[in-house]
Amino acid sequence: MKIFQAKISTPWRLLALSILLSLTACSDRADDSYAPTFTTEVQTSGVEYIFGIHPLHNPQRLFEVFDPMMDYLSENIDGVSFQLEASRNYPVFDQKLYERRFDFALPNPFQTINAINRGYQVFGKIGLDSNFRGIILVRKDSPIKEVSDLRGKAVSFPAPSALAATMMPQYFIQSHGVDVMTEIDNRYVGSQESSMMNVYLGQTVAAGTWPPPWNEFVKQRPEIAGELKIIWATAPLVALGLVARPGVPEDIVRQVIDLLTTPDEHGQGMDMLWRSEFSGVVTPANNETYFVVRDFLKKFTNEVRPLQ
Repeated sequence: MKIFQAKISTPWRLLALSILLSLTACSDRADDSYAPTFTTEVQTSGVEYIFGIHPLHNPQRLFEVFDPMMDYLSENIDGVSFQLEASRNYPVFDQKLYERRFDFALPNPFQTINAINRGYQVFGKIGLDSNFRGIILVRKDSPIKEVSDLRGKAVSFPAPSALAATMMPQYFIQSHGVDVMTEIDNRYVGSQESSMMNVYLGQTVAAGTWPPPWNEFVKQRPEIAGELKIIWATAPLVALGLVARPGVPEDIVRQVIDLLTTPDEHGQGMDMLWRSEFSGVVTPANNETYFVVRDFLKKFTNEVRPLQ
């Protein structure tokens, strides 16, 4: 028997979320481990699973994109509900993931490897492998033409643990003859959008990010994106991992991946933001799928910098 939950209409949900974000900003704590939880679901007597999404976007945009996915899973799995939990930045998400706060999570591949090391099991991946690549942006009027032009300059990145948006661009820069640790000023600015805004505002001469947030930035802020261009792109790696915490029943995990790989059968068209975010591609996967990431991380550690 399914549990029916009262829904709040989308405009009111977003208004409530905006109020929550404003209150959070006013009472910001010094402790970086704190971050708000966003949910529009009325509590039920069924089992509730917390689903953490790494900071692809700011919390409000993350809610707009992925809360419909939580509704979709809740409505199609008997007796359970799913709550989206957004994190303010990468360090906060990492701490929650590594402390196994999340029942389910969508981490980047680097975080996926770390999650495996802490007992999580990979059960799927989301997105096209070909899209999991780093890109480096500059202003269209930038004098930067060659990688060597970055020497002595500031480059913005979301976070040290951002694989596609930070590590892969840094490896690219290193492999083109510029020492990342001694010859550029690495600015870790907390989010994908902040990385892009830094280069737009001239705080940095280049910015690391990756295709999904860049494509979203182009749609949401075309007047700003129009002043930027992709100057370099890295080779691809592997798409984002879907992981489940130990103790989550195998039947629930199976139903989640079944629903995520057959959305067309349940009325989730490509107009759903969570699908369009990743070209509608979700496939089963396991821990071994991400061993290629281990190989990259070894090279990165040996040739660029220690992992953080």
